[in-house]
Amino acid sequence: MSQTHSDKVLANQGLADPKAARDHARAQGGTRVEAMPILPPAAADLPDGVVAGDLLWEETIAPGGYASRRLARGTRLRLIDTGGDACASLNIFNAELPTERLNVADTVKVQWNAYLGTGKLLLSDMGRVLASILEDEAGTHDTFCGASNAASNARKYGEGRNSGTYPNGRDRLILGAAKHGLTRRDVHPCVNLFKGTRIAPDGMILPDIGPFAPRRSVLLRCEMDVIMVIANCPHVLDPRDGWASTPLRATAWRGPVTPEDDPVRNATPEGQRAFLNTEDYYRR
Repeated sequence: MSQTHSDKVLANQGLADPKAARDHARAQGGTRVEAMPILPPAAADLPDGVVAGDLLWEETIAPGGYASRRLARGTRLRLIDTGGDACASLNIFNAELPTERLNVADTVKVQWNAYLGTGKLLLSDMGRVLASILEDEAGTHDTFCGASNAASNARKYGEGRNSGTYPNGRDRLILGAAKHGLTRRDVHPCVNLFKGTRIAPDGMILPDIGPFAPRRSVLLRCEMDVIMVIANCPHVLDPRDGWASTPLRATAWRGPVTPEDDPVRNATPEGQRAFLNTEDYYRR
């Protein structure tokens, strides 16, 4: 039987022997690369008043990568577009009952506004607040287009498989959801942070893709116990010929549950009602 290419590579590296391969793998311990989760989580740029012991999650999501995490009510999640060309596609689920999930149409309709920013809410299909936007340095977000998929990437880049050179956002969201026992049918329309769209007077969707200045950030507050799934793939309307993305950093820390006098909670009558629905859920 002839050797495969991978067999030959391993042999040339002296790794065909299992013990040599084990020793080689163990020697990589402590290696740090740009895109990886940090365990235990550590960050040198936490906001004032946040101590290291509050940190729950520190991870940089590679271009074309994905991440998912269960986050408790009150948790703050900061996303940073480190290189100015990330696209954070978000799916959000009620962690206790994942059939309740982000509803982009209701997020737009209930707030009378399709453009996300500071003070806006991400609403579930049960009229509750899954997360709110506390700070927004970007101002370029999208509630219209959803994620790219294998077919759209194949048309644009010639290839769009999950395991291929140009992975797509929808399949990455499916992988992230699967970590929590969810399936393809559970993946729903997403919001895209850091890559924007606007509606022209004639109804056309106009992309605002960048690239932008590096290190723009968005700070979310979890208003329910949630499963947060994030994909970092180029926006489906990216007009450039080449597949382009930069790393996306996620940092989460413990925080208090939203009080009754919170300005975001009380900014609009619609928001107040959504928060009342949320508080009623946790009053059981």
